[in-house]
Amino acid sequence: MRTKSSHTNIVIVTAIAVTMFFSCKNDLKEVEKIGVLQNQPIGEAKNINLKYTETEDSIGRVIANIESPKMLDYSNRDFSFSEFPDGVRLSLYDENNQKNIVLADYAIVYNATDLIDLQGNVILITPQRDSLFAEQLYYDQKREWLFTNLPVRLKSATANNGHGDIFDSDTKFKNYTILEGRGDMILKD
Repeated sequence: MRTKSSHTNIVIVTAIAVTMFFSCKNDLKEVEKIGVLQNQPIGEAKNINLKYTETEDSIGRVIANIESPKMLDYSNRDFSFSEFPDGVRLSLYDENNQKNIVLADYAIVYNATDLIDLQGNVILITPQRDSLFAEQLYYDQKREWLFTNLPVRLKSATANNGHGDIFDSDTKFKNYTILEGRGDMILKD
């Protein structure tokens, strides 16, 4: 009698397990599809030219311009961003329409924080032909500020050449700081 009861229980448990397995099979595939879609960009743009403007006294002024051969839009994520996998050219304009140019192999624009993460062979070039070289540089769009905690190299067209491990600057490159610096510097008394 026990063997028959035990056998009946095994059959019932097996039937329930098989039913649950086959009933969840389609749902599992749907869940996997959703996961894949969330990891894919919601849009892709080629040969983009984005201009960021600021309005002063009803006159619009371009303050920044991003150019790139390709942009991937991940605004379908909780922490949305745009990715530039094939490099960028970021132009930062001052009130006199002079521009600093930042070139990078790769970039990400984080929409919620207005932060641009520039990576790989980053070069900043000023109108005076001073250049800053780094592997990574951040641009804070709200504060109009550039910074990194990674090593940088400064090549000046006029005076200062050097290296440092931390860099902070306004977008005009007029007020910059290089910490833990070394190199050839001309100092005023």
